[in-house]
Formats: sequence, C-alpha cells, structure tokens
Amino acid sequence: MRNCILIALVVLFSLAAGAQQTSNTSNSTTTGTNASQSDREPLASPRPKDFWDGDDPNLFNLVTHPFANKKYVQRQVGPIRDRVNELDQLTSETASRIKDVDARATNGIQLASDKSSLADQHATDAANKAQLAQTAATQASTRVSAVEQTVGNLDQYKGTAQTEIRFRPGQSVLSKTAKDALDEMAAPLKGQRSYIIEVRGFASGQGQTAIRSSQKMADSVVRYLVLNHEIPVYRIYVMSMGNVPAADGKRMVGGKVEVNILKNDALTSAQR
Repeated sequence: MRNCILIALVVLFSLAAGAQQTSNTSNSTTTGTNASQSDREPLASPRPKDFWDGDDPNLFNLVTHPFANKKYVQRQVGPIRDRVNELDQLTSETASRIKDVDARATNGIQLASDKSSLADQHATDAANKAQLAQTAATQASTRVSAVEQTVGNLDQYKGTAQTEIRFRPGQSVLSKTAKDALDEMAAPLKGQRSYIIEVRGFASGQGQTAIRSSQKMADSVVRYLVLNHEIPVYRIYVMSMGNVPAADGKRMVGGKVEVNILKNDALTSAQR
C-alpha cells in the first residue's frame, strides 16, 4: 500500500513538473512574439517560475499545494487584466486622437475650399473689371480717332454762297434790295450746323476814315443777320478792309460788303 502511494505521488509529481515546463515554454514563446510585435515589456510574473511557488518541495506541500484556488487564479489573471485595461485605455485615447485629427482635417479642407471659392470669386471680379477696362479703352481710342479726324477736317471749309451788298457814299443803312439779298442767302441756314459767315466791308476814302466806314457797313449786315435770321454771333467773322484797291485797278465809289458762306461738308457728315 505504501509503495502504491509513493508511485502515485511520483507520477503526480512528474505530471505537474511537465505541465509547469510546458506552461513556461508557452509563456516564453508568447513573450517573444509580443516583444517582436510591440515595444512594451512582457508581463512580469508575480511569483517564481516553478511549480512550488516558493514552497518547499515536500510531501505536505505537494498534497496541500493550491493548484487552482482563488488567490492563485487572481495572481495569474491580475497582470493580464491590468494589461487588458491598459490596452483598452490606449485604444480609447487612440480613437479620440483619430477623431480629433479627422475633425481638424475636415475643418482644414472646408477652410481651404472656402478660400478657394473666395479666390475664384476675386479672380472672376478681376476678369470682369479687366474686360470693362478694355471696353472703355477701346471706346476711348475710337473717340480719339473720331476727334482727330474731326480736327483734321476743321480747315476744310468751302464757299457755298456769296452776296455783295452795295452802299451809297456816306451811308451804312441797308436798302430793300440788300435785305432781300441777305434773306435769300440766310434762309437755307436755319437749323444747319458746321458753317461760318465771312463779312468783309470795303469803303472809299483814305486811311482810318475808310476803315471806320467799312466797319459801319459790315456791322449793319451782321446786325441784320443776327436779329432777323437768328444767326449765332460766333459763326460770323467780320473784317474791315477800308479802301482796298479792286482787282481791276478801278477806284471804288461809296462802299460795299461781301458776304460769304463757308461750309465744312466732312464735319457735317461726321455729326450726322
């Protein structure tokens, strides 16, 4: 009977030692794998890595050794539970950081999109303003060309009508014949533009006396055109010629006033 008990104890001891060695080997393999996958230190064992857990290897301790009591399980499971809690905390922190990074990335994308839209709007406004400036410049250039053409045509006046008004010696009053001649000449000018009237007075006599007489006769013609035909004064140019010899060399008797109408046909066409 004693031999059977000893044999049973030896077998039990051998099985326990093999299980302990197998557990140690498994823990070593798991620790190496975790070390290669993470930079964290392996879980520290809260007890010596042997079957007796600090107890003396005798028959009493072998019989009473706590293989799976509550304290033994807590000592084995406690570090694992702590590591799991730590991993849960790290996972929660990582998720929070990911959420924060995602929110900041979304805000950055939205801000970039808003700035891009604003830049596009500014570019569109600038393009519209540039187009308006180009149109204004083109219009200004066209107007300048038209003005240059108009200025170039200012001196292209041509005589279209001529009337000669005769005066008796010492007189400056218009006769009925003179008024009829002026009416016939001035009537077509009503409502027209781009014309001027040249009035030149001639008188017999000498020096300043002849000039004053020719001035009086020319003023009579101008007064009649302004009052009776509403010819603007700025369109009439008066010249007192005095006693200017005639082209045929004959001396003038009395006085006369030559009235010439000058028109600029090119300017008239441009205004139309």
